[in-house]
Amino acid sequence: MTEYTSDLLRLLDSRGYIHQITDAEGLDALARSQVVPGYIGFDATAPSLHVGSLVQIMMLRRLQQAGHKPIVVMGGGTTKVGDPSGKDESRKMLTQEDINANIASIRRVFERFLTFGEGPSDAIMVDNADWLDTLEYVPFLRDYGKHFTINRMMTFDSVKLRLEREQPLTFLEFNYMILQAYDFLELSRRVGCRLQMGGSDQWGNIVNGIELSRRVDGTSVFGLTTPLITTADGGKMGKTAKGAVWLNEDALPAYDYWQFWRNTQDADVGRFLRLFTDLPLDEIAKLEALEGAEINEAKKALADAATAMAHGADAAKAAAATATATFSGGAGADLPTVALADAPNVVAALVALGFASSNKEARRKLAEGAVRVDGIAVSDPALALVMGQKLSLGAKKHGLVTG
Repeated sequence: MTEYTSDLLRLLDSRGYIHQITDAEGLDALARSQVVPGYIGFDATAPSLHVGSLVQIMMLRRLQQAGHKPIVVMGGGTTKVGDPSGKDESRKMLTQEDINANIASIRRVFERFLTFGEGPSDAIMVDNADWLDTLEYVPFLRDYGKHFTINRMMTFDSVKLRLEREQPLTFLEFNYMILQAYDFLELSRRVGCRLQMGGSDQWGNIVNGIELSRRVDGTSVFGLTTPLITTADGGKMGKTAKGAVWLNEDALPAYDYWQFWRNTQDADVGRFLRLFTDLPLDEIAKLEALEGAEINEAKKALADAATAMAHGADAAKAAAATATATFSGGAGADLPTVALADAPNVVAALVALGFASSNKEARRKLAEGAVRVDGIAVSDPALALVMGQKLSLGAKKHGLVTG
């Protein structure tokens, strides 16, 4: 492990966030000598971010915890273009009204994780549409296009992988990396930003911004990326059978969010406690050392802490109480629900709750004996449900039938 001397890099390193740094020694020295404004960009493609973005949000939180200044950059401009990184197809274009509404909704998430204000280390939120929307095409190409070669841009994974799969890459998307580099230059000029952070797939884009700032303004700025966060079985973080694990409660109930963390694989508990909670490292070490059935206590601690951070302590307590009531045979008040009018039989209810992706899968689960109604195993696909019944799939998925 590298021996860092600044509080910032020691904190990030001890909790497992560091994958690559463009100039570790230089950033370490800067973080010792001044408040470092650092940013991460988030495009506004939906009304909520999901758990896949949480490690980036936590990076901004750690930045602030170490006494530095988080800059949340909402991609009101770049959302109109679309980041090709990791994508096989072009992004659906949104209206300006949709983008504005998404940014307003997403801001609520950041207000849970960061302290906003006017102080030296208070977080700020900016919209890159403020500068990207006013660019003039020919002057922009003349002043900044000359710093990018097609030869090099073709080597970046975001471009190369799309072409290797023979998937279309529009000229619009091809411009994304130039616009992201320009964001870093503008943030350096406007708010003294000296650090861009992101996932490992953003390394090329971050390096572009660093080089542009150096060539155009002679400014020394830095980049830091996190490792790709996957589960112990190699799966993508935040993907479940029911779809994305959203951070806004109006997109995903707090109980489902709590249950997502409670269902963490044994091998991931310690790592996720370090990344996604503020629990002290010595306490985390004790929790991840638990074995057998006792590891469930570590999972509950993870679920409690992660849910309290995203939704508040009361929501976390209510979710934990619902889980306790459910697993002891009761029916907790915060369980996901399905209306009887929408799902009069067990097959339709399983699909409506997201417990099965199709009627065919629901029938298969019934045939396997994995479905229970009020604790009793059922197998008849035509079984009619009544209001107030509890529907369960396996040991961990439970829902209520409402009127």
